Amino acid sequence: MRKSTHIFLNSKIVAQFLCDFYDCDIIYVGFGARYWINFVTLHSAIMYAMNIRNLIITLLAALTLSSCGEYQRAQKSTDYDYKLDYAKRAFEQKKYVQAATVLQDVITVFKGTEKAEDALYLLALSHYENKDYVNSGAYFKTYYTRYPRGKYTELARFYSGYGYYLDSPDPQLDQSDTMHGIEELQAFLDYFPKSDKVSIAQNAIFELQDKLTLKELQNAQLYYNLGNYMGNNYESAIIVAKNAIKNYPYSRYKEDLELLVLKARYQEAAQSVDEKKASRFRDVIDEYYSFINNYPDSPNRKEADNILKIAQNYATE
Repeated sequence: MRKSTHIFLNSKIVAQFLCDFYDCDIIYVGFGARYWINFVTLHSAIMYAMNIRNLIITLLAALTLSSCGEYQRAQKSTDYDYKLDYAKRAFEQKKYVQAATVLQDVITVFKGTEKAEDALYLLALSHYENKDYVNSGAYFKTYYTRYPRGKYTELARFYSGYGYYLDSPDPQLDQSDTMHGIEELQAFLDYFPKSDKVSIAQNAIFELQDKLTLKELQNAQLYYNLGNYMGNNYESAIIVAKNAIKNYPYSRYKEDLELLVLKARYQEAAQSVDEKKASRFRDVIDEYYSFINNYPDSPNRKEADNILKIAQNYATE
């Protein structure tokens, strides 16, 4: 059974060339000087498609080899202007590792020149785009320290801090990078208060502070859960929570921290010896009113009210 398929071409010479190799007919359409190539058999059409595919693969392989060859030439070259030019082209092509590797030599040779400034910033940015925020942060810091009034100083300070923000770990892990991110972004705001990236930096700082607050909330909750195991852990929970409230007064976890303080006060009072219960339950009542004044519509209002009722019974004894 014969099946056919077709393609359109604008060149009669190309059409004739194809039909010399494949079983097809040429039909002149006339409209726009186009030629209809009708493959007489499905086999001819398949062979044509496969050859086109193989041609594309070959071209792509050749381009890849050419690209790799140029990268190797750039690495070995002693022409540092060529190296810098290659690094810029590699960066534009999103070959960030290749750009960074070549730039390592360039920044040393061009030290003290305008090219060195460009190369150092591009090196930092290459690491940043490659999501290597540790190295990018180090090079951005080197840049703005070496060129405090450089043409890229504003961006270097911003990306230095924002890289820490992007690389900040989960709250349960060490938060050193989170702290560095806050410090770098705050310094950026201090140096460039009118930058168009101010709002981005501020939001990043708030998110990083929330992460630190959440870590403190988790620590306080851990102390609360330990109760009186090997000591008064309720008091430790209160101290951790109150310090977090003091350090991060605008955190979205502030209500959770204040509720935990109230609950810890209550547990501490409930498990006290009789002679201390009345005094400690009065502290619970004070904590309750502080919480309700700050969050009168809290979804935890019912739990807080129940704590108050119990505390009032003991406080009046």
